Amino acid sequence: MLAKLSPAIRQYLLVTGNYWAFTLTDGALRMLVVLHFYQLGYNALEVAMLFVFYEFFGVVTNLVGGYLGARFGLNRTMNIGLGLQILALVMLLVPAAWLTVAWVMVAQAISGIAKDLNKMSAKSTIKLLVPDQQQGQLYRWVAILTGSKNTLKGVGFFLGGLLLTLLGFQGAVLAMALMLLAVWMGSLVFLKKDAGKAKAKPKFNELFSKSSAINRLSLARFFLFGARDVWFVVALPVFLASQLGWSSWQVGSFLALWVIGYGFVQGIAPKLTASGVGRQQAAGWNLVLALSPLLLAIALWQQAPVAASIMIGLGIFGVLFAVNSSLHSYLIVAYSRADGVSLDVGFYYMANAGGRLLGTVLSGWVYLQWGLEACLVISAVMLALSTLTIRTLPQREQ
Repeated sequence: MLAKLSPAIRQYLLVTGNYWAFTLTDGALRMLVVLHFYQLGYNALEVAMLFVFYEFFGVVTNLVGGYLGARFGLNRTMNIGLGLQILALVMLLVPAAWLTVAWVMVAQAISGIAKDLNKMSAKSTIKLLVPDQQQGQLYRWVAILTGSKNTLKGVGFFLGGLLLTLLGFQGAVLAMALMLLAVWMGSLVFLKKDAGKAKAKPKFNELFSKSSAINRLSLARFFLFGARDVWFVVALPVFLASQLGWSSWQVGSFLALWVIGYGFVQGIAPKLTASGVGRQQAAGWNLVLALSPLLLAIALWQQAPVAASIMIGLGIFGVLFAVNSSLHSYLIVAYSRADGVSLDVGFYYMANAGGRLLGTVLSGWVYLQWGLEACLVISAVMLALSTLTIRTLPQREQ
């Protein structure tokens, strides 16, 4: 069937399938680690610290990975990412007594490197498959890739909670490692060689973007994802488990449904923003998003029904965040250079990882000190800063 498709579509499907498989294991692994170690008695800050290396090395990987992709080809960086994720999973198969904080942090560091190599490679490759004058097609393809990825990340959350219940921690990790190994073997055989290799070998000092637009988009992305993770990544699942008494299965299922819905909205974002994509529209959506965590914090402060408030508030936040994420993902690909695209995309996702790192640490620390309402207020402040930054974007040159 693949042989009958055009080369561009064939590569797009291969890249997307590769990215899907990776994302499924990444979402499941995050839920497994959060719930398993919370069950072992770790508090919110200690659980958050398990992901510090994951996010920190994501920052480094996006910066250096863009250079490697431009120099050696995106197929290589994508396949290296898959291989490293398998290694990270295998590291967690050791006896339970060996699963110290330090060991898990190292495994998470390798997983963070793997995730961002894979993501940078996938999103950079899309730029090469669509002619520059077909911006509508580019926006749709980026939205489909991003939305489907997050839908599968949600499925991964659900899978993580389910596998932890049915197979235990090690059984779940082994099942994911075997599945990803099969995908990796197929990727090594079928993915196009040297995709994304720059015509001129990039210099190492080109890692940091000299483009004003890329720098501003990167700062806006930093605040955007910091605002999500400051309450979603650790504070929310711990709150649901400790304050509402939800089981691992219930927490995993609820967060999975949220991320699945969030990914679906990302995929249809071009239909929701059909009037055009630019800085004014992106800033407008950003501003509306900034109000949603603030309203949820007020509802909790006023002692509204907790479970209902979180479900409604998280739903509204998810729809708005999904549209904003798709708009940002399209804008970075649109503003990037065609030759050496991975340098620009890598720098941008370095900022993305930096925001997640800050959000993850704050999620554990702020929740432990002041609770979920404080995490939501900080989220609103970060989103306001993202809005101000996106408004300063220059007009895009064709």
